[in-house]
Amino acid sequence: IINAPKNTTTTHRINIKKMKLHTLPPSANSHGCIAVVKHLKAEDKVEIINAYGKTRTPEFLAINPCHTCPTLEINDDVAVWESNAIMRHLATTLEGGEDLYPKDPIMRAKIDMVLDWRQTSLYKNIPDIAYCVFGMPVSHEAAKKNMKELLDEHFPILLDVYLKDTPFVYSDKPTIADLGIAPVLTFIKVRSKFWDAVPDKVKEYHTRVLEAFPGAKENFDMLDGMATGY
Repeated sequence: IINAPKNTTTTHRINIKKMKLHTLPPSANSHGCIAVVKHLKAEDKVEIINAYGKTRTPEFLAINPCHTCPTLEINDDVAVWESNAIMRHLATTLEGGEDLYPKDPIMRAKIDMVLDWRQTSLYKNIPDIAYCVFGMPVSHEAAKKNMKELLDEHFPILLDVYLKDTPFVYSDKPTIADLGIAPVLTFIKVRSKFWDAVPDKVKEYHTRVLEAFPGAKENFDMLDGMATGY
């Protein structure tokens, strides 16, 4: 049983089975969702499942026809995918989730804005930089252009806007916005010279966020080892 948000007159309670979070353990896109579950000590409500090698099976495609991870099975009839959507759902339905996704509407709007920025501006630069670690074809010329865009446009926005006055995104403590950003930065370590060029303040932020979620350290370290060992 999970408490749903209160309306003005009554409190709804939703009876659901244990949710299932399908993940790829070394994937940065799964790490934020795993970190939310671990941070909220919600393993009794959310089963974390290793979906490696299973996303194209008929059983998985019946849950998520886009065959992507992470995927959250909320109940027998409902599943959602896309990491940011999953983090929002977990933070709004699990006890203590407001710690990671505050109820204040202005703060939520800022978090949602940054998560959209992560999807549309930051992450699009990552595949050609790092997906070679998964054996996928990449363009080295595109990787150079992507890294330049990160250095010239996106890291300044991160540091000078989102982190201007606070150690975490618009906050003195980490939120799901930080979990959307920081694990992805590990990918840059695939190219050591690129990582060397990352501003020290971005590296410090990356470390600060990951250290705030020790429950996901095994997953963070898995990707770090893959990236630095490539």
